[in-house]
This record gives sequence, structure tokens and C-alpha cells, in this order.
Amino acid sequence: MTDTPAPAPAAEFWEARYRDSGRVWSGRPNELLVREAAALTPGTALDLGCGEGGDAVWLAAQGWRVTGVDIAVTALERAAVHAAEAGVGDRVAWQRHELGDSFPEGTFDLVSAHYLQSPVALDQRGVLRRAAAAVAPGGTLLLVLHAGWPSWQTEPPFDAEFPTLDGVLADLALPDGGWTVETRETVRRASTSPDGVEGHREDHVWRLRRSQ
Repeated sequence: MTDTPAPAPAAEFWEARYRDSGRVWSGRPNELLVREAAALTPGTALDLGCGEGGDAVWLAAQGWRVTGVDIAVTALERAAVHAAEAGVGDRVAWQRHELGDSFPEGTFDLVSAHYLQSPVALDQRGVLRRAAAAVAPGGTLLLVLHAGWPSWQTEPPFDAEFPTLDGVLADLALPDGGWTVETRETVRRASTSPDGVEGHREDHVWRLRRSQ
């Protein structure tokens, strides 16, 4: 773990989210990570907002050396157990960062951020720009963000501004000629409410390759 400042409200929110419940996520990798990264040549990877480690463990099993980052200590502890049980504990380093304030050092062949969205304070634009800056020459930036509420969510639990495909690319402020957009797509997937109501949800996907 890295030395970090005293927890702020965002850290308290996410720590409580994990601490006050059992396993939050399935432990399986996100489908869009598998779709977009399966054919990439393994190298070093940074998983931002890694949660309980499903994506990081999958990447490690594919041969990547992974740095998994989250704001919640409990999530990172569960992720470390998951990696050890999967036999890839030696291929993943876990770091705690409140990404608006601190960020992992170095550059990576793959920087992946899935659903880096929050009901509490998060400088999403700033974090995504730092994510792009952390991609090594020839490397890949993979972003997946919810495009809106699920179809069954008739009363949103809080106000949220969802991204657009062009808006995120503009926010990244990437230099002309320095990147190639390989995927820019909205994907609809099945989504079931906690009460069992079936519906769908749309996600935006961006995969960008940095020039050598």
C-alpha cells in the first residue's frame, strides 16, 4: 500500500460501501475488458478503480503485470485474496489512491478504467487525463463508462451527468496525431434490477492507441 492522506468523504463513502456488505461484485472480469483486451500483447497494466479485483486478476491470468488501484482498503484486501486464490498474487501490486489527489507513478502498456463514476466527489476529467498521460508509447487506453441509467431505473437515486462519446474525447484533450481511436462505441447490455425487473443499460467504450 502507499502512504495516503487522512480519508476524505469520498474515501469514507466507498470504504463503507465495501465494509458494510459482503462481496459487492461477481469476481468475474468486465465483459468489455475481455472483448477489448483479449488480443493485446501482455505487458504492464494499470487498473483504475479496481474494486475487488475481477479485472486485475483476469489481466494477470493473461500474462500482464498489473497495478490495481482503489480508494477503499477493504476492496483492496478482498482483491489481494482473490488474486492469491487465483494463483496470480505475485503478478498484481495493489495501491490505495484517492485518484483526484494522488495517482500511481510510471507509465503502462495498458491503462484501463471501467465505470469510474461516483455519487460523491470525483474529478473525472482530471483523472481520465492523468490516465491518458500514464499510457506508454505504443500502449492502450481503455475506458468504459455508463451512458445513462438502466431502463428500469424510473427514479434516479441522485443527480448525475453522464458522458457522451465525443465529450470524453474532447475532455481528454489528446494531441493531434498522437493517438489512434480504435474503438468508439455505445454498447447495450442486459441489466436486471435488485427486484428482478429485466431491462437494459448502455455503456460507452473507448479504446485508444498511443503513437510510438
